[in-house]
Amino acid sequence: MKVSVLAACVVAGVMVAANGQAGDAAEFVGVKSCKMCHKGEKKGDQFGKWEASAHAKAYTMLASPEAKAAGAKAGVDKPQESGKCLKCHATAYNGTETRQSETVTLEEGVSCESCHGAGKGYKSADTMKSHEASIKGGMVYPATKSCEICHNDKSPSWKADRYTTKDGKKVGFDPEQAAKKIEHLDPNIKK
Repeated sequence: MKVSVLAACVVAGVMVAANGQAGDAAEFVGVKSCKMCHKGEKKGDQFGKWEASAHAKAYTMLASPEAKAAGAKAGVDKPQESGKCLKCHATAYNGTETRQSETVTLEEGVSCESCHGAGKGYKSADTMKSHEASIKGGMVYPATKSCEICHNDKSPSWKADRYTTKDGKKVGFDPEQAAKKIEHLDPNIKK
């Protein structure tokens, strides 16, 4: 069973990397659908952890003086209206420079489906009871397969030496360390 889960993860990761996005935006369900089941301490409070994260605030941060300065350097006057910025700061843009979903609001910032893929195929409670069924339904796991769509050297806030890997190498992004910062596991899910 572990081999099939691993294979599904690799396939999902390759699909995300090849597409440059986290699935078909027409299949997005939005953070309100995710919140229904992923809140509360008994389930690991994924929603609360996301809500407190920089990902949840990704769209609103585009109104900050820092974002406006970064935008100006890139030729962008209004970061909250530019596809150049929204492709990574709003799930609704799904990694592209044009809005792909009306179901997902801009204010959701970088929500569940940016990392875990479009939820329509795995959102049901019955599907989510099984880690393997969720992956078969389109859930990207591990979600770190999606990170580098935005966390890369094309980002205006990129720092090539932000992380130090276990072997002492300086890198701009390390999925393992980044995942620990936003960890939000459900203690009831058996892999």
